[in-house]
Amino acid sequence: MKEFPNLFKPIRLGNMELPNRIVHVPTDISSSHADGSVSSRDIYHHGEIAKGGAGFIIVGATSPDGKTGRPTVTSLVADADNYIPGLARLAEGMHRYGAKCAVQLQHPGRQASIPRYNTMSTNDMVIKVPWSAGHEVVYANSEEKGKQARAMSVEEVLEMVATFSEAAWRVKQAGFDAVELHAAHGYLIAQFMSPYTNRRIDRFGGNFENRMRFPLAIIDQIRNKCGKDFPILVRYSVDEWIPGGRDLEESKRVAKVFEEAGVAALDLSQCITETPGAGFDPMYYPQGWTMYASEEIKKVVTIPVINSHTLRDPEYCEQILAEGKTDLVGLSRQLLADPYWPLKAKTGKVQEIRRCISCLTGCWQESMLAKKEIACAINPATGDMRYAELKKADRPLKIAIVGGGPAGMEAARMATVRGHKVTIFEKSGELGGAILSCCLVPGKEKMKWYTDWIRLQIKQLGVEVRLRHEPSVGELKAYEVVVNATGATPYIPKVHGAQHDNVIAFDKVMACPKTNCEFSPGDRKMAKIGQRVLIWGDHYAAVDTAAFLASIGKEVTVVTEEREFGSSQEPVHMYVLRKRFNQSDAEALSSKPFAHRVKVITNSSVYEILDGEVVVSDSEFKKITLSIDTVVSCHTKPDVSFLNEMKAAGLRVVNVGDSLKVRNLKAAVAEGANFGAFIDGGLLFNPNDAFIDNLPLEVMGQLSL
Repeated sequence: MKEFPNLFKPIRLGNMELPNRIVHVPTDISSSHADGSVSSRDIYHHGEIAKGGAGFIIVGATSPDGKTGRPTVTSLVADADNYIPGLARLAEGMHRYGAKCAVQLQHPGRQASIPRYNTMSTNDMVIKVPWSAGHEVVYANSEEKGKQARAMSVEEVLEMVATFSEAAWRVKQAGFDAVELHAAHGYLIAQFMSPYTNRRIDRFGGNFENRMRFPLAIIDQIRNKCGKDFPILVRYSVDEWIPGGRDLEESKRVAKVFEEAGVAALDLSQCITETPGAGFDPMYYPQGWTMYASEEIKKVVTIPVINSHTLRDPEYCEQILAEGKTDLVGLSRQLLADPYWPLKAKTGKVQEIRRCISCLTGCWQESMLAKKEIACAINPATGDMRYAELKKADRPLKIAIVGGGPAGMEAARMATVRGHKVTIFEKSGELGGAILSCCLVPGKEKMKWYTDWIRLQIKQLGVEVRLRHEPSVGELKAYEVVVNATGATPYIPKVHGAQHDNVIAFDKVMACPKTNCEFSPGDRKMAKIGQRVLIWGDHYAAVDTAAFLASIGKEVTVVTEEREFGSSQEPVHMYVLRKRFNQSDAEALSSKPFAHRVKVITNSSVYEILDGEVVVSDSEFKKITLSIDTVVSCHTKPDVSFLNEMKAAGLRVVNVGDSLKVRNLKAAVAEGANFGAFIDGGLLFNPNDAFIDNLPLEVMGQLSL
């Protein structure tokens, strides 16, 4: 069994001793009540993380003034005494599992979700940050104009200092062990500290001392109201990665000033909102890329330093602690993907850890960015209290799953855990489905972490898997329930010339030829394509195919009917990819540039395909002719042919994943898990062809008559 002596070594933070070096760094889960009070979901979520063994939990994004700024629409608020009882329940929910806990106070300033308009900032400005939770709302048929923010008066600045300190006092009253100030990522305190955003000409702007005046005043008032022994942490961006912003050298000065002011620990982050790659670090960022920051900051301070960003493996975390590169390791999205990461590491079950793949789909794109609660693409139990109550099935069923992609595998995993007898039928030679091609896309190799994890779970659970087997309807009649997880099928739209040999579907291109994978069937073949390639379509198929072909030196042109290519994809990933398309890179990255710039033609479609040429028509019916060797169609639709055949034969069928509607990994995993978690022997199907559970007792009786 692997041991991690440094990871599980206690450490003092101010007058507080933490049981280990694992910190849940602040994460806004946007699950409070509409007024900002603590919800049962807040308590459940943070309780799960404490139960999993994180030594220190920092509850994220709590507004000190909900009226002038909430970072997300249902973030926590601590601007009145009536919030103290709920916060006390939240603290107790973590303390009962031995964790120490803090609340992070965050005023979003210019990046507020609430209010939408007339947001506060250091000075008047217009911002365009479509990847921010406080982004300008752009309606379907509108154009982005930018979000206006207004300068705070001196009186408002002084009032905000008092507001922060009052909120900190409430945090202490509620029983939390510490408080943290959010001074990173372009939020309000960061706006005052940054030379990029602070253009004031009064005592709160200009030189370094003036820019530090606001956060130092807040710290001073907190110490006055909460006592000098109440630990204060500050989270700030070491590098803002923007011309005119703060860099590492100034951040060393910041660190020393905060230590002198009595701060107990520094929580190091990256970026300003204009440079989201370094802050959100999507899949393209390697594990531990920010270690340079804590190494340098530790040279100038004696207080503990927390470093985070893309930490996934206990072995790596143990190594950086042993080497003194940081004092504590910060996990955020990793604890969404697997809140039991610390417990699994402690007990030597490292291979059981479900590593976060940094997709930002459930935890950002489809949650806070969409003004909803947090979720996780690969952990459907995140924030879902139903999963805490799961029990073995009352009557185990014999279940067939047709299709071994994410939806099918997750359905099989959850159903087997609950005691059902499951068989997966997969027509190809391996499990994985649509996500297998991600190995080809530069920077998306982390997708394989999830693929390998769930394939290992399927193996360890003893799920019967029949590869290279397409079952007949007659064969499936031996099963009580069938899950259709056949996914999506590619197609080539009907246009003149689509029958040419140089027109192929993307699945013929995105066939990973690697054979050094333990799960490889060894017979993958990739179609031959020419040098000049037209990618026709949008969504994941088009985005990934374009990135792959560009990475191997092809001259790629994309044609999409949308007004922006990849608009349905997670926006920070597209932010990075668009830079790569233009042969550059996002902040802190240094990938090999594509040999050719990827050209993107929006609001257009393929009109005609000729020998060596493609005619493209735009929304105004203007036509251009492109010299193209190969056309790759990236259009997909749900594969329902076998589903309809099964229904016609009277089989009890549940449709999940892309065979229901083409979306993404999160939808596939959630639907598969929902089936496996709640299917039981007494199931009924409603007129929508959906199985239903927990019917009222009287209705069950009426239906059984």
